[in-house]
Amino acid sequence: MKRAIRKVAVIGAGSMGSGIAAQFANGGVPVVLLDVAGPEDDRTAPARAGLERQLKAQGFMDPSAAELVSVGSIEDDLDAVADADWIVEAVVEDPVVKRRLFARLDALRKPGAVVSSNTSTIPLAQLTEGASEAFRRDFVITHFFNPPRHMRLMELVAGPDTAPETAALVRDAAETVLGKTVVDCRDTPAFIANRLGCHWMSVAAIEALRHGLTVEQADAMAGAPFGVPRTAIFGLLDLVGIDLVPLVWGSLLGALPAADAHHHHDLTAEPLIRRLIAEGRIGRKAKGGFYRLAPGSKAREALDLATGEYRPQVDATANRDLAALIRQEDAAGRYAWAVLSNSIAYTAAVAGEIADDVAAIDTAMRLGYGWAEGPFALADRVGCAAIADRLAAEGREVPPLLAAAAVEGGFHRRADAGRETRTTTGAWTPVRRPPGVLDLAEMKERGPRFAGNGSASVWDLGDGVACLEFHTKMNAIDQRILATVAEAAERVPAEFRALVLYNDNPRAFSAGANLGYFVERLEAEDFAALERFVEQGQAAFRALKHAAIPVVGAPAGLAVGGGCEVLLHCDAIQAHAETYIGLVELKVGIIPGWRGTAELLLRWGRRSDRPAGPKGTSQAAFGTIAGARITGSALEARTLGYLRPEDGITMGRDRLLGDAKAKALALAEGYRPPCVGSVTLPGPAGREALQAIVRGWRLDGRASPHDELVADWLAGVCCGGSEAGPQTPVDEDTLAALEREALSALIREPATRARIRHMLDTGKPLRN
Repeated sequence: MKRAIRKVAVIGAGSMGSGIAAQFANGGVPVVLLDVAGPEDDRTAPARAGLERQLKAQGFMDPSAAELVSVGSIEDDLDAVADADWIVEAVVEDPVVKRRLFARLDALRKPGAVVSSNTSTIPLAQLTEGASEAFRRDFVITHFFNPPRHMRLMELVAGPDTAPETAALVRDAAETVLGKTVVDCRDTPAFIANRLGCHWMSVAAIEALRHGLTVEQADAMAGAPFGVPRTAIFGLLDLVGIDLVPLVWGSLLGALPAADAHHHHDLTAEPLIRRLIAEGRIGRKAKGGFYRLAPGSKAREALDLATGEYRPQVDATANRDLAALIRQEDAAGRYAWAVLSNSIAYTAAVAGEIADDVAAIDTAMRLGYGWAEGPFALADRVGCAAIADRLAAEGREVPPLLAAAAVEGGFHRRADAGRETRTTTGAWTPVRRPPGVLDLAEMKERGPRFAGNGSASVWDLGDGVACLEFHTKMNAIDQRILATVAEAAERVPAEFRALVLYNDNPRAFSAGANLGYFVERLEAEDFAALERFVEQGQAAFRALKHAAIPVVGAPAGLAVGGGCEVLLHCDAIQAHAETYIGLVELKVGIIPGWRGTAELLLRWGRRSDRPAGPKGTSQAAFGTIAGARITGSALEARTLGYLRPEDGITMGRDRLLGDAKAKALALAEGYRPPCVGSVTLPGPAGREALQAIVRGWRLDGRASPHDELVADWLAGVCCGGSEAGPQTPVDEDTLAALEREALSALIREPATRARIRHMLDTGKPLRN
């Protein structure tokens, strides 16, 4: 029988330990969080401080999740681990301290309980030195990345004595409960991500000094062209903390043999690094590092690498085509080549030491350091042969793994049976997904799309399930997406049993309607075109809701405005835990007009926890929409009515598509499309009550004149119009007509035009 994790104990309530505890609670698992004892009058104070730290830092997806965490002290409450299925150690990085704790835990834990250490600096063999055979069988290293809620990577290290079922239990729980992508690592210094990431940062920083670049130039060259986050190199050092260089980099260099190439770029020995640490200029936590805000102002300054003094920050750009950039005969090109060649050569040289295959290494760098693609995929993009040939021409060693990839066309390839990747010995091996994990990109490679255009596509997921994918910038909804939605609602039922709405965008399921089109038509005063756009959206979403097959929405990331409205029309939602959803139209001077107001009213009308009385449904929907708030997680979305109690939440992004497909197949059995929905609303009396609330907001300064106007129109829709009343249910089509009436009036308001333009230009709402 499959074992489950029903209770967890976390020892150590620092930022990492408390974050791990919070993530277990986010996954619905009770946790006991222990730390050193506080003063006699409050022995649990250190552990409780860790809990409060996570509440403040939003480590909990919803504050209610914190109720699953109990606190205590190691000295008084260690026996609380006795019934835990998994005990996570996250105390100080001292092997002696850890081994002493492990001895105590071994005497208290129940048979088979997993013990793991969150470390990246101490070898597993050293941690288990002197431990019992039973302890070694149940022990692994689980290296989480900070913050544990948001960083998807977990590196797993099993020892030679670790039982296979122990590693399997941890891997399964980490993926399904914590939402992690687990990468198996070998027991080597810093494992995969930090071994390679620290080397890359050292190379990039030191080569910038050697090539005479500014910090802005280096970050531009080593950032976007490499697919690296905007912090790039010097911004990342500021974020991590320059004071950690002697500790983290020093520890790694001390553990690596003298022949390891990391010693050729020793960041701890750089005079500038030592000077910044000595002067307390250690990054963001000290309000100054390689970048800072000028004292007394918000002007950004950058460090002059030659003088060590600050000057105004200057914008820098780089050729985003990395293959072209490294061929440039200038300082930028030579620097980019130095970073690329050293990083790829080092990764290829140590790959066999740290992992079984190159896919694990690429995954670790993508998820641990936020790279768009891992180092081997990056080499494939630039050209393995080009890299190897240039290394050889410069008289530098070409690692065998890179040489083999240069001859055979890369590190990754598509084969007849699916994707293949190289093992670290150079052989090809199929890419294997854990059970329940689907990859849309792989599904798309298997055959032509069923339908679509330049903005959206319909793909075959197998087993009679289709996938509707948006693929505009931030998946903003335009006319072509709406056309594909309508086409899918009509054509997919003839060929498939169910439909899933999903895309691989790492940031947004959909950021809503295309505001650029709104501005264009508003400035041309082409109100008729916008009214047609609203009607097209309403028709498409209505067709989706009443299609002959079940539709499951599978959002992750932003799902706002129209992106939220399309989800409200799905039979069910399987949301990634990190879904940020909301009807935010009031921020741009309109109300939800693609039947989103109507659908939210229908949902609140069916909820038992809506406010009491005949106006309860209207008040609940009005409050949610008028607040224009984006939820902080899928858990929070349930409290606002965007998700129903029966809608699912998937913790792991890798598993979202598979879970949504499974839900769609379950709904397909005996499916019947929904009837036209209706809801009882209070009519004019309710509208007057809501308008009184809005006038109060205006008097209190919480609403602007245009806020009041938009809210008045919203109140009319939420109360069902002039014909509604306690005995007269209003159907969804009538509510949709009220939405169109409100939109038609609001798009003609100059204040609406100003709001939409301001949002498009600045990304921020205008209060006018």
